[in-house]
Amino acid sequence: MTQQVRVHNFAVSSDGYAAGEGQSLERPFGHADPMRMMSWAGATASWPNRTDPGGSRGLEDYLVREFHRNIGAEIMGRNKFGPHRGPWTDHEWQGWWGAEPPFHTPVLVMTHHERPSFTLSDTTFHFVGGSPAEVLERALAAADGKDVRLGGGADTVRQFLDAGLVDTLHVAVAPVELGVGSRLWESPDELDDRYHHDVVPRPDGTVHHLYWR
Repeated sequence: MTQQVRVHNFAVSSDGYAAGEGQSLERPFGHADPMRMMSWAGATASWPNRTDPGGSRGLEDYLVREFHRNIGAEIMGRNKFGPHRGPWTDHEWQGWWGAEPPFHTPVLVMTHHERPSFTLSDTTFHFVGGSPAEVLERALAAADGKDVRLGGGADTVRQFLDAGLVDTLHVAVAPVELGVGSRLWESPDELDDRYHHDVVPRPDGTVHHLYWR
């Protein structure tokens, strides 16, 4: 079966922003509130950070479970890995996730400033330069026959979309406005010339957009 490039559970505001301004160590999403952006996922039975029993089933629970299915590698932009810019000055910084990152696969971090790879638990981070196509070639090899998840942020996802390298895409539009930040699109309909597109509104105001070739 052909390997695919997949985007899962990618949250944006109603005006198309995946993160706000002012990213810092204390605020990975800038002025955006990730709890509001991802509240739909946190309410599901399969949300990995759930500490109490219960949670919703159905489509949204399926979307949460789909995040890890048949994924062999992840690609992310540098701003998803951390808030630092320019040359690396602190190799002690190893990402937002602590000793147990949630990826469980090789992760390729796209950056103009490479640094040595390192491993935390069952996740190895590699810092790579190159075009989306070049990085994807490395990720497909690292995935060992499985699919590649494109994790974000918005600029990285947009680069791969514009290069025609994304096979399936799930974007959850939250009922909040950010006004400024890192923007994925001006309208979800921008991709309709390239993909089939289903729209699933939910009672809490979240709207799921599902795209496939």
